[in-house]
Amino acid sequence: MKSISATNLSKSYGDLVAVNGIDIQVEAGHAFGFLGSNGAGKSTTIKMLTTLIQPTRGKLDILGIDALRNPLKVRDRIGVVLQQPSYEPTLSVEKSLTKYGMMWNMSSDERQRRAEQLLHDFELTNLKKRRNEDLSIGQRRRVQVAREFMHDMDLLFLDEPTVGLDPAARRSLLDYLKEKVRGGLTIFYTTHVLSEADYLCDEIAIIKEGEILVSDTPSSIKKKMRRKKIITLRTNVNDTTAREVLTGINDCTVESGMGAHVVIESTEPEETLLRVLSRLHQNNIKMREISAEAATLEDIFLETVGNAPHNSTD
Repeated sequence: MKSISATNLSKSYGDLVAVNGIDIQVEAGHAFGFLGSNGAGKSTTIKMLTTLIQPTRGKLDILGIDALRNPLKVRDRIGVVLQQPSYEPTLSVEKSLTKYGMMWNMSSDERQRRAEQLLHDFELTNLKKRRNEDLSIGQRRRVQVAREFMHDMDLLFLDEPTVGLDPAARRSLLDYLKEKVRGGLTIFYTTHVLSEADYLCDEIAIIKEGEILVSDTPSSIKKKMRRKKIITLRTNVNDTTAREVLTGINDCTVESGMGAHVVIESTEPEETLLRVLSRLHQNNIKMREISAEAATLEDIFLETVGNAPHNSTD
């Protein structure tokens, strides 16, 4: 079953095209990462998917519901955490959770039970009596995300949820979300932190200037968009000697340093590496260390999106 099925989804503001005919398919029980630079169309997309704004054209089914005709039915079954801060300054952390539970017609006992569990899960127990206005940005963000788990939902939209979180809190949140996905929750996750999408998401899409450029699993995207791999070897001879020995081997350069550094840069470096090692061995040159760099999701993102200016809006 598809939790999200968007076809030819578009949004324009006059002559300005924010999102241009995108297709998104998200399987139930999966985490879907939505990546893009500022202004690429991420926030506009998430607002359409959550029925906060109407698309200019396209078809949108959320959890099997026609979201354009029945937005209220969709809202009953989803959770949404947007980028914009959302809190009542004078409420305590605990009251923020229990009051949100009241909005979902939960009993007093159930509200309190869930609030206590979430305070524990999000490491907020020692802050539960503190007012929201006295919290740090990261603490408020944790409250905002925790609050959304006060009610049952089938699909959760998170727009840059780790803004303001320190590395430990960020990893704790990602682990919590992974556990929820294992339990069957579907998550639509936008982020600028590429390592988060790589860690959490079953599938990702990269959007630029309102159009999706690529959509697949993180591992498949890395394979499809093969970059040059770099292998570096440090030897026990100077750079002049290394250059003489390795003359004629393509995709291989020598840099000076504490012992010559041999750098192999190629989409298929294995064959070159074997030739280099053979030549070094023939000349009794020892290799002191070797390192390799593989493409990360961030490499792919930067290669795909680049630094070109855009004319879309988020």
